Amino acid sequence: MTAVGVGSGRAARGSVTEGAARAGLTARGVIYLLVGALALQIAFGEGGQQADRQGALEEISEKPLGSVLLWALGIGVVGMALWRLSEAVFGAAGPDGRKWIKRLASAARFVFYTFVAYSVLTFAAGSGGGSGGGGGSSDEQSKDVTARALELPAGQWLVGAAGIGVIVAGVWIAVRALMRSYHKHLRLGEMSRRTRRAVDVTGVGGGLARGLVFAAAGVFAVRAAIEYEPDKAKGLDDTLRSFADTPAGPALLACVAAGLVLFGLFSFAMARWRRV
Repeated sequence: MTAVGVGSGRAARGSVTEGAARAGLTARGVIYLLVGALALQIAFGEGGQQADRQGALEEISEKPLGSVLLWALGIGVVGMALWRLSEAVFGAAGPDGRKWIKRLASAARFVFYTFVAYSVLTFAAGSGGGSGGGGGSSDEQSKDVTARALELPAGQWLVGAAGIGVIVAGVWIAVRALMRSYHKHLRLGEMSRRTRRAVDVTGVGGGLARGLVFAAAGVFAVRAAIEYEPDKAKGLDDTLRSFADTPAGPALLACVAAGLVLFGLFSFAMARWRRV
């Protein structure tokens, strides 16, 4: 193959990857925006839906053209999964994008977003444009998975280790947000000073809220392992609701929910300015 052919092939792959990445980041933004909005409703005593991915999908399904929107969202998440797969295979953008640790992280993200895409598309296929599709809430799924894991040999250790891993991931997400590590992925030169400040508000605030939710979910998983009680594990909805049970009350839940809304907006900014 000639150098021109190789170059054109790379350009075509880059164009497809960029489109998939931006579609995926937009889809992620929609999900977080809706989850945050649902959590805000719960904080103010008006929540009827689950504040998790299932609740967000049900919220979309009730809108005009809900089925079309669900399929578009699912295809967007498929794009996110394919983008992460391309990073695992070919390396990510940036000078250290080909390091094995980066590729391993991208592979893990590919697996995660493949699961998310499957759940969204399954919901879309079963929604019929109005009534919710298949799949249980995040709370039910978390308890079921924890119960099955605890039945395995050394199940308590496995669940405990997974919980600690989620806690570490939450702290890592929050610290990277505070350090504004996302700057290295953005085309900052194309952004005005005001835009950069707005992106930092969404990136730091959203990252802190997301990290806090991850860490809290990990704590509940560790507790489930120690007490050998699967019901102690919590999905996203129960984890969010637990913030209202702290001494800070619903105010803390409202702050975390607002942070998730910010992370949704940050995802939109990443879809616009991220280097892929």
